[in-house]
Amino acid sequence: MSHRVQIEYCTQCRWLPRAAWLAQELLTTFEPELTELSLKPGTGGVFVVRVNDEVVWDRREQGFPEPTAVKRLVRDRVAPGKPLGHSDRTA
Repeated sequence: MSHRVQIEYCTQCRWLPRAAWLAQELLTTFEPELTELSLKPGTGGVFVVRVNDEVVWDRREQGFPEPTAVKRLVRDRVAPGKPLGHSDRTA
């Protein structure tokens, strides 16, 4: 099955570096599982992560994501059971 991730970010807020960094983290972790990862410019303070069109993180509701939290949410949708190494350990 093909999996797509989209990170929509606010251009007015200059959040491209944050979105690109998160994209790099996700591609590094899920390269074999993802067929596409896109960055979508937006406005109005948006920072939303979608997997196959399902919103898994919205800054307006959850604040800015820690990469580990997003990796877990993406993993649960694209590679259930895949170990995330040190990211999987809870405090």
